[in-house]
This record gives sequence, structure tokens and C-alpha cells, in this order.
Amino acid sequence: MDIKVIRTEKQHEEYLNRIHNLMLSIPIVGSAESDELELLITLVEAYENSKFPVEPPDPIDAITFRMHEKGLKQIDLVPYLGTRSRVSEILARKRPLTVPMIKALSIGLGISTDTLIGVSAPTERTAKTEVDWSRFPIKEMITRGWIKKDNSEEKQSAEEIIKNFISQVGWQFGTAAFKRTLSGEAYSPTTKYALYAWLSRVVQRAREKKPRLGSFDNSVLNASFLRDIAQLSWFEKGPLLAIEFLEKHGIAVVIEPSLKGTLIDGAALKDVDGMPIIALSLRYDRLDNFWFTLIHEVAHIWKHVNEDETFLDDLDATTEDKRESEANRLSKEAFIPRMLWKRSDAFISPSKENIDKLSRELKINPAIIAGRLRRESGNYRIFSDLIGQGEVSKILNKDN
Repeated sequence: MDIKVIRTEKQHEEYLNRIHNLMLSIPIVGSAESDELELLITLVEAYENSKFPVEPPDPIDAITFRMHEKGLKQIDLVPYLGTRSRVSEILARKRPLTVPMIKALSIGLGISTDTLIGVSAPTERTAKTEVDWSRFPIKEMITRGWIKKDNSEEKQSAEEIIKNFISQVGWQFGTAAFKRTLSGEAYSPTTKYALYAWLSRVVQRAREKKPRLGSFDNSVLNASFLRDIAQLSWFEKGPLLAIEFLEKHGIAVVIEPSLKGTLIDGAALKDVDGMPIIALSLRYDRLDNFWFTLIHEVAHIWKHVNEDETFLDDLDATTEDKRESEANRLSKEAFIPRMLWKRSDAFISPSKENIDKLSRELKINPAIIAGRLRRESGNYRIFSDLIGQGEVSKILNKDN
């Protein structure tokens, strides 16, 4: 096949068909077919990024989507917006959102403030203020065993205890607060200190794994790498195999439940020495959520993460951040190429039989297909027996 830059829709369609055929054959990494597949995907991505740019969501559309997603009625928005009539006026676009409404909706429904305001997400969100040590969740940190208070420490202030905990990570303090930028839809100014505490714990645990990690080479990160991870979902112990695969390639994977009040599925960051780290909270403990979150974070490591920025992801939230949109797209493509998805029987006529058929065809876990159907339809009552509820923790704990 003579491969050239895509100029026409016909050429785009031909390349998609070729990608489909190559993926079904599951080419060996390093083979001519694998190289051809990688090149075709790169060209298709470049064409689609220029042809179909991601538009920022409308604030009211984001609210109605979340209402549909959570099965909420207009009356359920009264605690956030004030009165029934005000809810109706706002949803009818007859009244603008106020700052208190935006804050309440962001915290209550998990919609980013950037989306509700209707502006592009800023690249720097970290507050340039003094650190308020009293806002760290020290009691929960002690309960979890992150901080061990012995008799010699009882006279220490909360500030001293937290400083000692955080300083182990090497993050800096002062008038500029923490030097690391927190990006992503799980970030909120109200939960900033809990997020820094959680990230500190994640980094500490990742460093414990470092002696067992392989060497990291950023050049191995590509679409084929994501697909290799996706196809590990086919195996019964897929989550364990995926973690082993990533750590063999020098990427530490930490499972750490989130702290109270934070809405976080996963995070992607690098330690001060450049070690890439992926953290998963398992807040839903479902196979579909695990696999999509894992590859979403790998995509961040590949495309977006640097030593000064951390991505914190609430994958329920609506986003207009182009980096989050790109990670979402790469994750979806790793499991099911877009054009194949739209033509599949599972998409056209959703059923357990068609989900099973597509999962066997692509060698991916059926939970991933069921989860995508639930997400895209907004109907979270369907295929609830296929998403692997509670399975991730069982698989991971069996080996611990």
C-alpha cells in the first residue's frame, strides 16, 4: 500500500479500512504490518485532529448531560440553584449562572468550573497563596496509617507533622504554595490540600517500587503500546498483567483509594527524577472503569506529563481541556477504533450476544464494550452484569 498524507475523505476511509484489517490480524510488534499500522494511525489522527477539532461544551449542555447521566430531575438541582423556577430559567437559558451556583454545581455534580463558566481551562491553577496547614486531612491520614504518631511526636503541631510527610516527596513550600501544577477535572481549590496529601502518598509508594522497575524509554510509548495494554484485558488476570507490563517498562503503578471529598479516578505524573507514575483510586472498582482509566493515564504520560505538572482525572466530568480530550480519544481508539465501533453490531444493535462477538473479535474484555455503551447512551441501567463490578479489587488482592 502506497501510504501518503491524507488529503481526501476517500483516502481517509481507505486508511480506516486498512487499519481495521490490520488490527484484526493482531500484527507482531516490530513487524512490517505493525509499522504500517502505526504509520496509518498517526496519519489518520493528524487528519481527524485538523478535520474534526474538539469543540468546548456548552455549560447548560454539560448540566443536562450530567442530569441524564445521574438520573436527576429538575427538582434535584434546587439545592444548587435555589428554587424550582430558577432551575427552569437556567436550563431554558433565560438566567445566567452566578458564581455561588457554579461553585455548588462543580462540587455537587462534579462538573468543572471551567465548563460552567464557559471558558478554556487555564494552564496554571495552583493558588499563589501561603500554605494553610490546617486544611490538610491529618486525621484521615493518621487513620490510614500514612502518618504514624508516636509519643515523641505528640507535641508536634499539625504543620510540623504534615511538613515532615510532604517533605519526603521533595515538593517545595512558600508563598507560591506547591510548585507542582495540578491539572485535570478532579482538581478543585476546595480539595487542593487533600489532593496534595494523596499525591504525596502515591509518590512515596511509587518510590518503594522503583528498585523493581524496568528502565523507562519514552520512545516506546505509541498507539501500539496502548493497544498492547488494551488486549491484556482479554485475560482473566488482565489488571495484574497490565501493571506488570507497565512496570517492566519503567512506569510505576500505584493503587491508592482517594481521600474523602475528592472525586478522582486516576492520576499521571513524574517524580523529581523523571520516573513516570500512574495512580488509580478504584473509586468504582469496575473492570470497564479500570481499563479506560489506566490507558487514559498512560496516554497522559505519553503525550502531556512533564516534571512540573500532574494530571488528576475525574472521568465522569465534562471537559474542554484539549489534553484530556486527546487522552480520551487515544483510550477509545486503543480498545475500539472509531469507524469500527460505528459499524459494529454491538453499537448498531446492543445486546449481550453482540457485545460478546465484538469482544472476541478485538480480544478485549466485554466489560469495556458494555461500559462504552452505557456511557454513550447515558443509560447506566443496561448491561450492569457485564461491567465487572467489584472484580478489580478481587483480582489485585488475590496476588497480594
